[in-house]
Amino acid sequence: MSGYWQANLRLIFICLAVWALCSHFAAILLRSVLMGISVGGADLGFWFAQQGSILVFIAIIFFYARQMNKLDEQFGVKEE
Repeated sequence: MSGYWQANLRLIFICLAVWALCSHFAAILLRSVLMGISVGGADLGFWFAQQGSILVFIAIIFFYARQMNKLDEQFGVKEE
């Protein structure tokens, strides 16, 4: 079971790192670089700060659920 939890924690840290990079790095630190790119009438930096990080978070939730189902099958703890 320790292998299962190690794989689970690794997946959690990867998901958190992607979310942090998107919400902080792209939305805050790269805002000035992304200002010239337009998405739906707003600049890309504003879009990441307002909507992009939320959409990435929702995508991460679905990714995490799918990956956990695969881990459950791999380690024999799949729910019926």
